[in-house]
Amino acid sequence: MKKLFYLISLFIFFIGNAQITNVAHGESLTFRIHYGILNAGTATLTTRALNFQGTPHLYSRGVGQTTGAVKTFFKVDDLYESYIDINTGLPTYYVRNVKEGGYSQHLQTVFNHNNNTLVLTDKKTPANGSKTIKSVKGVQDMLSCFYYLRSKSAAELKTGALINMNVWIDDEMFPFQLKVLGTEDLKTKFGTVNCIKIVPSVKSGRVFKGKEGVTMWVTNDANHIPMLIKADLAVGSLKASLDDFKNVKYPLKFK
Repeated sequence: MKKLFYLISLFIFFIGNAQITNVAHGESLTFRIHYGILNAGTATLTTRALNFQGTPHLYSRGVGQTTGAVKTFFKVDDLYESYIDINTGLPTYYVRNVKEGGYSQHLQTVFNHNNNTLVLTDKKTPANGSKTIKSVKGVQDMLSCFYYLRSKSAAELKTGALINMNVWIDDEMFPFQLKVLGTEDLKTKFGTVNCIKIVPSVKSGRVFKGKEGVTMWVTNDANHIPMLIKADLAVGSLKASLDDFKNVKYPLKFK
């Protein structure tokens, strides 16, 4: 069960260097999450501009929680924070502070992109101290990769395009590849909107039915806002849909 709700965080907060130009400061996106017929939870992403260590950054805050009947037997209260350098699109500082059932974790990561290392600190167990880990060029965290994807141009998201990225999750590096399948109209609670259909490659096993068990639809405009994410699991399916949005940079066009 813990793995299931870990996916709630992973695929909502998922989703070369690039300046962050497509995201408005003060943007707020809220997603409704369903597991089968159950209303499982919500996830909210907010942003604001600030100076961090003397450099302009985008501060992103992600909150994920279970709701309703699901909350009564498995409570999730997750907090993610990322400080992203506006000029490079790369994370400087990242926090994952989660409580999922009887499991909890509080990790902080400082990225050093000049020498491809990072410093990981376990705040839950201070006695463990901090450790320096060898990283890779252009590494993203679970929040920054969301905005990295949204910074892509229309040419970079053309049908058949492949996007590779390395994402730092918890205390481990994960390589992802995203493939653009094409465009299609998607019906939403706000109306029909044209979207780009993207499939991230993931490892099959105990969680996913197959290597490409996750599909995302993002708006086919300069915002590239995720409208729908579906994950076919080994048992059941997980769906996250955009439930509310505020202060997006470009007007969304619904039919």
